Amino acid sequence: MTSAQPLANESSESTQPSALPPQSRNPLDNKTEYQDNWIDRIFIALFIRKMSHALGEPTSQKGFAGVVDLSKRIMKGRSPAQQQAVVAKVLGSLVPAPVLWLIRTIFSPTRWVCESNAWFAARLFPWLIGPCEVVEAEVTGADGETRLQKSDVHIKKCRYLEESRCVGLCVNLCKLPTQQFFTEKFGIPLTLTPNFEDLSCEMVFGQMPPALETEDAYNQPCLIANADSDVPCPKVQA
Repeated sequence: MTSAQPLANESSESTQPSALPPQSRNPLDNKTEYQDNWIDRIFIALFIRKMSHALGEPTSQKGFAGVVDLSKRIMKGRSPAQQQAVVAKVLGSLVPAPVLWLIRTIFSPTRWVCESNAWFAARLFPWLIGPCEVVEAEVTGADGETRLQKSDVHIKKCRYLEESRCVGLCVNLCKLPTQQFFTEKFGIPLTLTPNFEDLSCEMVFGQMPPALETEDAYNQPCLIANADSDVPCPKVQA
């Protein structure tokens, strides 16, 4: 499986973004240009089809623009809980229920399982999240014990966040439903911690997600409108 960028010390055929020299401190000002390969385009088309089916309407946008367009349509007129419910339906359609049950039954969130999930995620999802690498992180397990394990997918500059340019879409259509899906359906705890300063994100397998109200994302102002305001994004706290 190809990925957007090879992991450290590993080679991979991948989608390579054209890196632009930094010209502004605002990461949204320096847009990353992606050259999706045929495998990436297949994944994007499949995801668009699943999103359209869950939403009940198609999109006229092609490629990744279609993902963003459908995301905005999911958000329109729906509460955060309703938005997350639509995404949960999309994610559930990607993996058959018997497979999810089998994974929950057979595997517990051991270090090996968490590190394996991080390894696969870094190779399967660069078309959605952009270049990433697996790094070590301190993870507190269900037993309360903290240990170092290589189960953190460090997303260098999230493609979905950069393209959508929206805190609400990041939190309600990515962070929260993805955490819930892996934690509850797979039985593997997952915490996503976006950094809205540089659009990076930490995707840590094995770490139980905290309550949103305790995280910085809950009080994050909008990225575009009233950029100098300290008022939290209303799409998150709606």
